[in-house]
Amino acid sequence: MSRVLSRIRLYDLEFVMKETVRLAVPNGELVGDLSSAVGKWAVVWVHGFGSRRGGEKAAAVAAACARRGWAFASFDFRGHGQSSGTMVELRGSSLLDDLQAVQAFLAGRGIERLGLIGSSMGAWAAAWIALRAERAVVPACVLLAPAFHFLHARWDQLSEAQREGWKRAGRLAVQSEWVTAEIGYSLVEEREQFPPDRLAAQWDRPLLIIHGMRDTVVPYQGSLAFVEQAAFSQVEVRLLKDGDHRLTAFKEEIAEAACRFFEPYSR
Repeated sequence: MSRVLSRIRLYDLEFVMKETVRLAVPNGELVGDLSSAVGKWAVVWVHGFGSRRGGEKAAAVAAACARRGWAFASFDFRGHGQSSGTMVELRGSSLLDDLQAVQAFLAGRGIERLGLIGSSMGAWAAAWIALRAERAVVPACVLLAPAFHFLHARWDQLSEAQREGWKRAGRLAVQSEWVTAEIGYSLVEEREQFPPDRLAAQWDRPLLIIHGMRDTVVPYQGSLAFVEQAAFSQVEVRLLKDGDHRLTAFKEEIAEAACRFFEPYSR
C-alpha cells in the first residue's frame, strides 16, 4: 500500500487532510482517497458504472462529511478511474471483492463503522456488501438510483440471438449518454448468484433510497418494487420529480439528506 497526503478545500470549508491510497488487490490495485480519518466512523462513496471516485456528487458528500468532522473515503473500482483492470473484466463478485478490500483497509485504520452511499451500479454493490456485513459494521445505507437488476437488466433486454453473439464474442459493446464501453460475458454469468428478490427479502438494516423520476437508465419503479418486497420496515424512498439518472443537480440536497440519515449511526 502506498499513500500521498495533501490538503484540499471542500467548497467553503477550511482545508482538510486528504490522503491518496493505493491498495494491492488480486491482479492489480485500487486507488482511492481518504479525508480526515479521525474516529471510528466513515462514509464511503461507491461510484457507478463507467464513473470514478471524484465526481460532483462525491465531492458534495465529502464536504457534508467534513462539516460534521467525519472521515470520508472513495475508491475507484477496478476497470474504472485510476484503478487497474478493464471494464471487460468487470463482474459482480469483483465489485464486492473491491469493497471488502476497502473495508479491510479502513478497519486497519481503526474505522469500525461505515455508512455506504452507492450510486447506480455502486448502489447494487453497496447493497450486496452490506448484506454480507454485520450491522455493527454497516449500520445503514443510502442508495442513489440503485440498479438492483444490474446483472440482469441488459441480459433481459437482449434476444436469444444477441445473447448467443455475446457469449461467442466474450464481450458486448454498450453505450449511453455518458458511457461507451465493452463488458465481458462473465458479468452475466454470475447473475443467478445475485437475485434481486433475495436481496429485498433478506434486507435487514435502515435504508434511504433517492431516485429521480426522469431517470431513463434505471427507472424509479425498481426502487418502489424493492421497498414493497423488502422484509425490513425501516426503508424509505425519496423521489425527485425532476431528477435524472445522474442527479447532479441535486448533489448538495442529496449529500445533506444522506448525512442526516447517517447521524444516529455515526456516534
